[in-house]
Amino acid sequence: MSETMRHLVSVVIPVYNSPDLGALADGIEAVFRKIGREYEVLLVDDGSPDPHVWPALCELAAHRSGFRAFQLTRNFGQQAATLCGLREARGDVIVTMDDDLQHDPEDIPALLAAADHDVVIGQLEQSRHGVFRRMASHIKGWLDRVLIGKPKGLRLTSYRLINRSVVDGMLSIRTPHPFLPALMFYVSKDVVGVPVRHAGRRSGRSGYTAGKLIRLFSNLVISNSSVLLRAAAYTGLAFSVLSLIVVALVIYQKVSYGVSVQGWTSLFAAIVLMGGLLLFSVGVLGEYLIRIIESSEQRPTYIIRRSASRGSND
Repeated sequence: MSETMRHLVSVVIPVYNSPDLGALADGIEAVFRKIGREYEVLLVDDGSPDPHVWPALCELAAHRSGFRAFQLTRNFGQQAATLCGLREARGDVIVTMDDDLQHDPEDIPALLAAADHDVVIGQLEQSRHGVFRRMASHIKGWLDRVLIGKPKGLRLTSYRLINRSVVDGMLSIRTPHPFLPALMFYVSKDVVGVPVRHAGRRSGRSGYTAGKLIRLFSNLVISNSSVLLRAAAYTGLAFSVLSLIVVALVIYQKVSYGVSVQGWTSLFAAIVLMGGLLLFSVGVLGEYLIRIIESSEQRPTYIIRRSASRGSND
């Protein structure tokens, strides 16, 4: 057993509208009793609208050893809530998992068994997500390979183990729009996957709405990649070259044959197309400038309203 395997394990769980986490807490405690490891559990309430969530987390923190709870001032998103847990974690290895029991705590030892690697990602053996979520995951998986260098054949999930050195490196990167896989792959390429089970959701609905998926896609493409900026530049260059060729042909026909090119409709369409491309490019540049301004303002990724743990009155 490696030196890392003997140390404290932190389990980070972002929580959104899940007031009943007793079964998940029982499962985590049972696993760590079985393997005889020291652990802590960090529950981060990501601004849940359900008023029962925070009292339930405080109850867990007050009566279960090693449990701590944090409440964010609003819904910052799963990425930011997880980052909050990573920053507050004290373990030498950190496990992140969802709050809906679709990630089985019984698979934590499988992640720990590969803890000699920097990052271990749980590979869901049989996905139980809906059709829309699976389609979005396939598209995002392709983008992950292209934009952030995800290894081919590796499926990204939020059930993962990250070693302390990688977590420290991730936390040193300041961004108001974090995308954890991009941070992980920037810090380390020592990433492996292990098979884990994917249980069905016991209650409630997924917190990932179409709007949140679009926002996650935006964070991936704009905040963690320059692909749109380069695409706009290459598109502008291509159309500039095409325009020069067309102008050269018109001048050549006029000078050599005295032919006047007719077609105001085509000319108008070309002007509209070029104008649209210019506006698109300006829009892309504007979005990058917004992100740059937000970063220069050092806006926090999340803000903690209060925390709770055994013996705490916060």
